[in-house]
Amino acid sequence: MITEMLQAPFMQRALIAAVLVGITAPAIGIYLVQRRQALMGDGIGHIAMTGVGLGFLLNTSPVWMAMAVAIVGVVAMELVRSYGKMLGDLALAMLFYGGMAGGLMLMSLSATGTNANLLSYLFGSLSTVSNADVTAIVVLAALVILVTVGLRRQLFAVSQDEEFARVTGLPVRALNLLIAITAAVTVTVAMRVVGLLLVSALMVVPVAAAQQISKSFAVTFTLAVVIGTSVTLAGTVTSYYQDVPPGATIVLGAIAVFIVLTAIATPLARRRARAVETPEASCALEVPSARTPGDSVKA
Repeated sequence: MITEMLQAPFMQRALIAAVLVGITAPAIGIYLVQRRQALMGDGIGHIAMTGVGLGFLLNTSPVWMAMAVAIVGVVAMELVRSYGKMLGDLALAMLFYGGMAGGLMLMSLSATGTNANLLSYLFGSLSTVSNADVTAIVVLAALVILVTVGLRRQLFAVSQDEEFARVTGLPVRALNLLIAITAAVTVTVAMRVVGLLLVSALMVVPVAAAQQISKSFAVTFTLAVVIGTSVTLAGTVTSYYQDVPPGATIVLGAIAVFIVLTAIATPLARRRARAVETPEASCALEVPSARTPGDSVKA
C-alpha cells in the first residue's frame, strides 16, 4: 500500500511539500516565539488570503501573488509596530480582518475561484498541490532555510533583546523586517499543505514542544524542525489513507507531541529541582558554629 501511495503523482508532490513545510515553519517560528509574536503567522495568513483572491482574479499563480501581498502586509505591520500600542493594535486588527475580507471578495469576483479552491487554501489540500506549486515551495523554502540558518546568531540576538542588539551594532530594523518577511514567505510555503488558518500552529507548536525538554536554542531549533517534519509527514500519510483534512491532522499531531513531551518533562523537572535542593540543604546543616567551646557569652 505504501508503494501505491508513493506511485501517485499528487502524493509525491504532497510529500515533498510536507517535508519542506515541516522544516521551514518551525525554523522561523522559533524566532517568533522568542519575540512573543506567536500569533503573527495567523495574521499573515489573513493578509495572504487577499493575495490568493487576487491571483484567481488576475488568472495568475495564487502562491506567488499571496507571497507578494503577504510581504507588503508584514512590512506594514512592522511600521505599525513602531507607533503607540493602542494605535498599533487597532491598525493590525483592521489589517488582518481586511485581508481576509478582501480575499473572500476577490475570490467571489473571479471567474475561476470556487468554494473548493477557497477551502483548499484555508485548510490545505493534498490533491490540489500542482507541479507549479511544488516549484514555488522549493524555491521559497530554500530562501527561508538560508535566512533562518545562515543568520541564526543575528536573528537570535535581535529576538532576545533589541536594545542589546542595537548597542552591539546590529541593524535591528533591517533584521526585524527580515524576520517578518521570512515569516510571510513561510506562510506562503505552508498554505498548500496546512492551510492559511492553521499555518500559525505549525510555526509555534513544534517549538513549544521542543522547549519542554530543551533549554538550549540550538537543540530547541533542531528538535522543533524534527518534530515539524515528523508531524507533517505523518499527517500527510494519514490524510491519504483515512481521507481526513491534512491541515487539521498535522496540527492535532503537533499538539499531541506537545502534550506527550510536557508529560515527560514535568516529572523530570521536579526531580532535577529536588536534586538541586537536597545538596544545598545538606551544606546548610554541615556549616559549623562560629562559637568555640571555650567562648563565653557576655552580657
